[in-house]
Amino acid sequence: MSDNYTKVYTEESFWDKVKKFAKKAGGKVVYVALLLYYALQNPKTPAWAKTVILGALGYFITPLDVVPDITPVVGYGDDLTTLIGALLMVAVYIDDDVKGKARGKLTDWFGTEVLDELSEIDEKLNSKKEE
Repeated sequence: MSDNYTKVYTEESFWDKVKKFAKKAGGKVVYVALLLYYALQNPKTPAWAKTVILGALGYFITPLDVVPDITPVVGYGDDLTTLIGALLMVAVYIDDDVKGKARGKLTDWFGTEVLDELSEIDEKLNSKKEE
């Protein structure tokens, strides 16, 4: 992940982006972003993993992506791909506490029905952890 994206990340810019575009980005994108955010906050996550997370979240919050976020339907596809790539790299640091915090925040914004959308992400995460 580019150093430029790790420098773009701030906690304030992350929350601004998520709050502003949560509904438009959708439950999966926000869930993965929240998983990474809470893993970043975890003191048990090592520095190398935090660097990966910062790069992915920096890419997510920057308005200049490969596919602009304002592009209908596919605008957040590159964000999701980048976020999932980072998630799989740091999967071992996504514990039940991180998942619980991400799911809690997600249901605050989207309601419990969003949880049905998350099985694909959780399956990828679990299969990576088992490797």
